[in-house]
Amino acid sequence: MSIITFLLIAVIIYFSRHELVHAWELLSKVNIWLLLLLIPLQIAVYYAVGEMVFSYLRSKNSIEHIAPLTLARLSLEMNFVNHILPSGGVSGISYMGWRLGRYGVSAGRATMAQVVRFTMGFVAYIVLLLLALLAVTIDGNINRWIILVSSALISVLIGSMVAGVYLMSSTTRIMKFGSWLTRSVNGLVRRVTFKRVSKVLDGEKVDVFFHDIHTDFVELRREKKILLKPFLWGLVVNVLEVSLFMVTFWALGESVNPAPIMIAFGVATFAGVFVVTPGGAGAYEAIMVGFVTLAGVSGGVAIAGIVLTRVILLFGTIVLGYVFYQHAILKYGKDKKPDL
Repeated sequence: MSIITFLLIAVIIYFSRHELVHAWELLSKVNIWLLLLLIPLQIAVYYAVGEMVFSYLRSKNSIEHIAPLTLARLSLEMNFVNHILPSGGVSGISYMGWRLGRYGVSAGRATMAQVVRFTMGFVAYIVLLLLALLAVTIDGNINRWIILVSSALISVLIGSMVAGVYLMSSTTRIMKFGSWLTRSVNGLVRRVTFKRVSKVLDGEKVDVFFHDIHTDFVELRREKKILLKPFLWGLVVNVLEVSLFMVTFWALGESVNPAPIMIAFGVATFAGVFVVTPGGAGAYEAIMVGFVTLAGVSGGVAIAGIVLTRVILLFGTIVLGYVFYQHAILKYGKDKKPDL
């Protein structure tokens, strides 16, 4: 997948070479002061993501008050892990399970908090995506591909949530899934290691883990109001994510309709899950640039705005994330609860 991604990037770069020259010219005119707004905005994104998780855990009385900067830091660490170990978010969920375990949160509940974060993030994005589609329709310059891709994205997101609800709503189904997952993972490990490692997943621990998730899900269905805060924070996260790109376009002296940016952001984020480069780097930018260009933004402007934003955000995530991640490993590597 990485080889295919890099080949596609090479093709895109070749056919966009003239637009890249225009983009470079735009970068020389960037307003640094406006661009610096990306720093507090990125911190705000991490804080809001943390609140999506912790607002749920607080409602379950699973965790005490945590300082705002700690929320942002934990979210940054999770993002860093997802970037260095691309796995569709699984590595970040595992890491946050370990980190939240230092605060006394069970693995099942920590995972359920992540499920709530992803689900409410999807729901919030779908709401904003529908508004964005309405906006570009009213604008009158809508491309049919935008409608098609947006509709497909909405269908996939809703389908994923329905499948998740179907799985978690039944003890039998979720336990069978846990057993299948244990056999599959252990079988794969035995083949890859030529039977030198017999298993990495303990069946009993996996059963407890999925039982906790099912229990939390059943309780959640009885107390749906608990989802309100994660949903509202999900709206904040999505708006802030799109604002990051808008600020860069403003810094370049360009005014871009935020609706196409919102649609492109969702498409690129979803596609980035399946690309095994840090943060979907390369494919993410290519998809977003292509989609924004399809919406009527000139190629040079799209390349300059998207690539510059992504470089700054990836740099902050990887550099700062590594520092905090390494500090957490050194400080909490042993069975020790962190200071709140």
